[in-house]
Amino acid sequence: MGANLPGPDGAAPLATCRRAAEALDGLLGLSLLATSSWWETAPEPPDPASPWYVNGVARLRGAADPAALLAALQAIEAREGRGRPYPNAPRTLDLDIVAMGRLLRAAPDPVIPHPRAHLRRFVLEPLREVWPGWVHPSTGQEAEALLRDLPPAPMRRIAPGLVGGFTRGCVPAPSALSDPFARTE
Repeated sequence: MGANLPGPDGAAPLATCRRAAEALDGLLGLSLLATSSWWETAPEPPDPASPWYVNGVARLRGAADPAALLAALQAIEAREGRGRPYPNAPRTLDLDIVAMGRLLRAAPDPVIPHPRAHLRRFVLEPLREVWPGWVHPSTGQEAEALLRDLPPAPMRRIAPGLVGGFTRGCVPAPSALSDPFARTE
């Protein structure tokens, strides 16, 4: 999930992302297990006119129909004022499905795993926090190996994630506590 514009209520992107993560707990019967640290990242593709993003990953448990999940995520985006004026436009909220276990789905939307997740450091860095040892269903590679193949990208951890889900009471994620402001460049 990510955002780089204020929400419709003027909330900062980090607040919008946290609110979206909270909305995921219970969505379509899914349980929120954890959210990664929150990362500040440069826009991809680079756009000097676009503000930097706040990005993070939520790990959910349960089963849901991919199309129903995509529709539910787009409804949350719409509540947060998401517009789609052109590809890669700045946004109040972006919620993507990175993977659903080992599911491979080429069509119809959503394509699973996300077709560009393995190319994006801003996805893989937070993903490995909430799912150590995650293996990409198509490539068979762990997130750690995928990250080694990527070029450096400007990003920094700006806030800790949460473990335990919002309805069960959250605690800061251990990975976020170990080095709350590490830089990856």
